[in-house]
Amino acid sequence: MKFKKILGSVAVASATSLLVAMPATAQDRSYWPKSFTVGTASQGGTYFTYGSGWANLVSKELGVTGGAEITGGPMQNMALVSMGDAQFGMTTLGPARESMDGNNPIAPGVKLDNACAMFPMYTTPFSITTLASSGITTVKDIPDGAKIGFGPAGSTSDTYFPKMLEELGVNFERRNGGWSDLAGQLQDGLLDVIAFAAGVPVPAVSQLEVQTKINIVPFTADEQKQIMNTFPVAANEIPATAYTTLTAPVRSVSMWNFAIANCALPDSFVYDAVNVVMSDHDRMMSIHKAARNTVPANASKNNVLMWHPGAAKWFNENGQSIPADMIFKR
Repeated sequence: MKFKKILGSVAVASATSLLVAMPATAQDRSYWPKSFTVGTASQGGTYFTYGSGWANLVSKELGVTGGAEITGGPMQNMALVSMGDAQFGMTTLGPARESMDGNNPIAPGVKLDNACAMFPMYTTPFSITTLASSGITTVKDIPDGAKIGFGPAGSTSDTYFPKMLEELGVNFERRNGGWSDLAGQLQDGLLDVIAFAAGVPVPAVSQLEVQTKINIVPFTADEQKQIMNTFPVAANEIPATAYTTLTAPVRSVSMWNFAIANCALPDSFVYDAVNVVMSDHDRMMSIHKAARNTVPANASKNNVLMWHPGAAKWFNENGQSIPADMIFKR
């Protein structure tokens, strides 16, 4: 069963490379794919910026044509990668678990278990942004019936943030769209709140605070605990350095993101792609600051996805220990 790509591939511009990450092995590449795509999310979000960057790195260093694709985010990426319509993608572990259990709304009842872990990316904080003029500085300040933008339909934010706010007693009207579009609607007064789930700094939020005054709304300690007791998230703080608007860290919750690969891809291809990303942290940081968490030690954060054998080999050779029962068997 093949998926029809919603918005097609987005070409990734060439970037100047500071260092060359040589392929880890020299082998017959005749069975490698001739090209690849990385499923990301909407423009204006961290997934698109981060995913476009590592797609470009892998393409450049391995000499394989590749690029990023705009998608609906983690749920669609799990479907595209598992079904072979995209070679690589990006997902959060919550939607990954639901997809593997057959609860992906894009493919109801289908167990999407042919997407394997490739490498850890970063945590996705859940954060609330409003215009300063709204007067909203706490979750309890959100007015009854507020129009809230939750990102693209099926995204991590759209999957979990409405349920989180309902858990906290917020009554709202739900809106969906790309992050850049929602930011524009917030500025135009068409939305009261945007509920972001994206690596920080979120490009759309950074752009907003250049153009207008905003509030980034924290959870209280009790609200954070209540959400953690109900959903698969961990405690998190958005650092004050993430946005010029902030003068102190913002209490939040977060979920881990992992790059994924179709489990049938050649081991050597995935091994070399992982090597390009993981062996040059400074270059990944130049793509997006969220890559500060793209380090080998965070491979241990995956407790959901089976590891691609090629990726597991790289991590096992570089100081990590991937359990044998977590490595995909063909």
